[in-house]
Amino acid sequence: MKLREALKLKKDEIIALREDILNRAKSSNINAYIGFESMGEGIPILLKDNIQVKNWSVTCASNILQGYISPYNATVVEKMLSNGLSPLGRANMDEFAMGSTTESSFYGATLNPHDNSRVPGGSSGGSAAAVAEGSAIAALGSDTGGSIRQPAAYCGVVGFKPTYGKVSRYGLAAYASSLDQIGPITQDVEDAAILYDIIAGFDIKDSTSANIEHTPIALNLDENKKYTIALIDNYIEEASSDVQAAYAKAVEVLKANGHKVIHKNLSNTKYDIATYYIIATAEAATNLARYDGIRYGNRAKDVKNIHELYFKTRSEGFGDEVKRRILLGNFVLSSGYYDAYYLKAQKVRHLIRDEFNKVFEEADMILSPIAPTVAPKLGSNEDPLQMYKSDMYTIAINLIGLPAISLPIMKNSDGLPVGLQLISKAFNEQPLFDTALSLEKSLNFNN
Repeated sequence: MKLREALKLKKDEIIALREDILNRAKSSNINAYIGFESMGEGIPILLKDNIQVKNWSVTCASNILQGYISPYNATVVEKMLSNGLSPLGRANMDEFAMGSTTESSFYGATLNPHDNSRVPGGSSGGSAAAVAEGSAIAALGSDTGGSIRQPAAYCGVVGFKPTYGKVSRYGLAAYASSLDQIGPITQDVEDAAILYDIIAGFDIKDSTSANIEHTPIALNLDENKKYTIALIDNYIEEASSDVQAAYAKAVEVLKANGHKVIHKNLSNTKYDIATYYIIATAEAATNLARYDGIRYGNRAKDVKNIHELYFKTRSEGFGDEVKRRILLGNFVLSSGYYDAYYLKAQKVRHLIRDEFNKVFEEADMILSPIAPTVAPKLGSNEDPLQMYKSDMYTIAINLIGLPAISLPIMKNSDGLPVGLQLISKAFNEQPLFDTALSLEKSLNFNN
């Protein structure tokens, strides 16, 4: 059932729907759910395990937060409850949202519902896999460097990363505060617009929240509007043949639907990955310093002093990928390296923004791949650098705070989904949804 259909149900029908979703989730074998908590009697929406829900265990899929119970609701949860929706279940994720496969979870890997030998993407892999499988109507994820869009692409569903500041981060466990955004993962474009409209808006509790009025997207959807779409020719060069085929197919459909296509290049793309991982890990090292065994979560036992408590708690509590990013973050922030790496990365961030804005002087949006390949096999990304490279098409969007929507385009010869993304300038999200809806209806992916 689609979200828009569920919103029309009567109370007894909603109760029956919640029971059906819960039964599907509990009988699933893909490890998308790590908890089956429920709150209220609204339409059930799955939440990533880094979004606070009062009186729920919220662990960010980490050992260090075992035993932590949230004392409050995130703003997105309050907005859901005020609009007839309610949380049902905690979605598996990469530990503290650090990863691109959901394999770094303390609870074990989530499986891709299209092929259980493959990853669902990450870090919102549980959210995307559950929606794709049908054990969730819709879900919320978080996107720090592509963590909504990439799993949505791997699982054949729709994922939307809002403009930075459009959705409150209050109650989202921070990975990298200048990059994180909560967004919807849904079965189709219209449901994504509906869920986004519910959670968007200014929040005084979030100092990074944009104090601008939100104009509803879903009420104004128009698949017949025509836009100018930029193709970044040097973006597609490193993509696999499957991704290139999907790209060519999408371009063909866009032209047939009356959109204007122009060709551009972005020269700063080679700096995206380095810039992102310097900034993201620096912010992560700072944000994760609070997990020390004193205030909340797991605490190491049999320690002799406070130093040993910190050391053992963090050593035992964090997984390898989180430790790797903390180490890298502390390195780039350390004396002698702060200017050489962190400050330089912030300068490059502005260069990337300027180059994108130049494209938007002539185009309403950009069509881009999301990942270089379809979903890889479980265990195939043992080299962290290879995993980081899989974010090459998504991370620039977070660095400069732009909105982007991921939608499935086709399936390859093995039946695996191939997704692409549309990107627009900040706070200009209606054209993204209009064009995505036009593509979706023409491609008819799910039929």
